[in-house]
Amino acid sequence: MGIVKTDIKQKTISKEVSLKGVGLHTGKQVTLTFKSADANFGLAFKRVDLEGSPVIEADACFVTNTQRGTCLEKNGVTIQTCEHVLASLVGLDIDNVIIELDASEPPIMDGSSKFFVEALEKAGIIELDACREVYEVTEVVSYTDEDSGSEIILMPAKEYQVTTMVDFGTKVLGTQNATLNQISDFKNDIADARTFSFLHELEMLLENGLIKGGDLNNAIVYVDKPLSKETMEKLKVAFKKDSIAVKPNGILDNLTLHHPNEAARHKLLDVLGDLALVGTPIRGKVIANKPGHFVNTQFAKKLSKLIKNERRNNVPNIDLNQPPLMDITQIMSMLPHRQPFLLIDKVFELSDKDVIATKNVTMNEEFFKGHFPGAPVMPGVLIIEAMAQTGGILVLNTVPDPENYLTFFMKMDNVKFKQKVSPGDTLIFKCSLITPIRRGICHMQGYAYANGKLCAEAELMAQISKVK
Repeated sequence: MGIVKTDIKQKTISKEVSLKGVGLHTGKQVTLTFKSADANFGLAFKRVDLEGSPVIEADACFVTNTQRGTCLEKNGVTIQTCEHVLASLVGLDIDNVIIELDASEPPIMDGSSKFFVEALEKAGIIELDACREVYEVTEVVSYTDEDSGSEIILMPAKEYQVTTMVDFGTKVLGTQNATLNQISDFKNDIADARTFSFLHELEMLLENGLIKGGDLNNAIVYVDKPLSKETMEKLKVAFKKDSIAVKPNGILDNLTLHHPNEAARHKLLDVLGDLALVGTPIRGKVIANKPGHFVNTQFAKKLSKLIKNERRNNVPNIDLNQPPLMDITQIMSMLPHRQPFLLIDKVFELSDKDVIATKNVTMNEEFFKGHFPGAPVMPGVLIIEAMAQTGGILVLNTVPDPENYLTFFMKMDNVKFKQKVSPGDTLIFKCSLITPIRRGICHMQGYAYANGKLCAEAELMAQISKVK
């Protein structure tokens, strides 16, 4: 398995577009606005109704509740039922978008992804000047929930494919399957598959006030038990209907199935939306048996962790014997540091998003005079400083006169030291932007490698300031 850089361009939308509706579970009016985002931004929700307009990335690590949909929470801010929106973005092969909401839950619309797809196509899909990375599956990954018997398997395939198999043990629904052989089929085959519920679930939800925004136009209701007069009256009040009846195919009236296997297709839609939380496009085939939001998101968390470990251990493939992009003289013309505190020797790669630099660690380093001289080990804080200087090259490369700027640390997060660094080692540093540079502020992920292994990592934030 591994992260593969493709020649496929990343995509976003060309202009913003909005939809209005009600949240299925909250019943609140909400406006959702899709906005374009820069390359490598990914997918994220923004709560514009809250102070500071907090952003919650579409990341499996923020999943907190999967009871009636997939809910995200970050720093006390929540996004409910995010899967239908995310499925529309994956289904249209869009990489980078900001999803603005003025409430906690997106509008349910008709219970499918159809209206989100139509809005995104209306906005227009455009390519960005950056190539997409995908997670290429080379061996089977699986997750099983022993309690429910649900299972998800991911196996090698030439493109992203999904098959769902559902069996709820009821006569009215029976066993159903659905398959998406290529993402380009999503719009026609999957997007209009609506959410569904069983009558016994609906009764419980209504009694507990958990489905305030639903009506017979945005949820298929399978009648899996006799419909009593009392239940009939409750449903008429809840759905504001004068009469309600059961169709011959076992669903409540006022809608017609779009597909005989619409339930299985909607489950596939949910799988696509939930696995968007992995954060990296997948090149492989997903087989989901009895999927649900819990098993989907647990699998997404497992896969996300595998990918993060893959990124950490993905040692940059550079030829140290080749002439560098920048030698020590060129580095000194950009960075204000000097010996003994200039901690990088060469720069081998530099783009607007990434930088790779190296340092040859020798016994002549000043810090070895006092840091374990009998068993010399490079201080971890200096590895992070060297990583930051590497990042300094990245951010100073954005201004025409870098010699007139200084770079200052703002914060460090998730600093980890994995392996010791000793005299004779060659350190390779890689820094990549987490978010685009704005107002001279650089937020980046840094890795340090030695002897083919990750030895340190950190999330760094720095700001450049002009010398007065």
